[in-house]
Amino acid sequence: MFGIDTTVLAFIALAGFSAGAVAYAFLFNTIAEEKATERRLDTVKRAETDRSVVNASRDRVAEAAKRRKSVQDSLKELDAKQLAADKNIKKPPLRIQLRQAGMKVSVERFYLYSVVCGVVVTALAFFLKAPLLVLPGAFIAGVLGLPRWFVSFRRARRVKAFLNEFPNALDIIVRAVKSGLPLNDGVRLIASEAPEPVRGEFRRIVESQQVGMSIPEAAMRMQETMPCPEAGFFGIVIQIQQQAGGNLSEALGNLSRVLRDRKKMTAKVQALSMEAKASAAIIGALPFIVALLVYMSSPNYIMPLFTTSTGHLILGVAGIWMSIGIFVMRKMMNFDV
Repeated sequence: MFGIDTTVLAFIALAGFSAGAVAYAFLFNTIAEEKATERRLDTVKRAETDRSVVNASRDRVAEAAKRRKSVQDSLKELDAKQLAADKNIKKPPLRIQLRQAGMKVSVERFYLYSVVCGVVVTALAFFLKAPLLVLPGAFIAGVLGLPRWFVSFRRARRVKAFLNEFPNALDIIVRAVKSGLPLNDGVRLIASEAPEPVRGEFRRIVESQQVGMSIPEAAMRMQETMPCPEAGFFGIVIQIQQQAGGNLSEALGNLSRVLRDRKKMTAKVQALSMEAKASAAIIGALPFIVALLVYMSSPNYIMPLFTTSTGHLILGVAGIWMSIGIFVMRKMMNFDV
């Protein structure tokens, strides 16, 4: 009985194993195909995921490249405009010089005033009994020298006053932008409340807006009437912010800080060069002081310099050499910050 049961069980096991082997043989290809299909699906899914990551990365790189190219194009355009503006700053026409000096005088009237100044200077030289050869030089100096020097003086003084107040105006605009006001309102606030000449320059921006010009374009034109790099910096910041975006209050705050640092550096350079300027003033004044002391002690000894042709020649040569020395010392003491 035990042997029969064992034989039956062995036969059943053998039959089951045989049936399983036959079934596995028939289903092997199907199972292999299903596994291959699953592997292909996994590969496709991973490829799709990798493709999405690659596409996203490519889109980010393309967007960054597009943004970089936009900024570079803007900088090139601004650089070209800046070069054109620099030409007007270094050698501007007389009409622009009068505007930069804040003088409401036409070019024709300025020429008329120049001729009148030349006549007055020539008359003064004649009444002071200057030699006749000096009179044409006095007329030329009165026509071309004094009026243009006065325009340059007014121009430099106006730029200095602008630079003293411009960082404060930028700080006001930064506070206005941070409080939620648009840039237009900040510019209008400066145009109505700031002292001159900052108020006049920002009023030109407001007037340009009223005739259809945008704020960046009007800000870029500020350097035409205010010949200083700081005005150009303001226009460049506004232009780049409009084209490339960004935090306007942070950009203007950084500009204000840079302008204050430039002002501090300029004051430091002037303080360090005061000793050299004092030495130059003393050296330049020594010939006149010595001549005055010699005239007071023994006038007959020094009068031949003023009464003879040889003395006039010596005075002329000495004046030329002194002028060259003063010009060289001035170049050595002046630093651009």
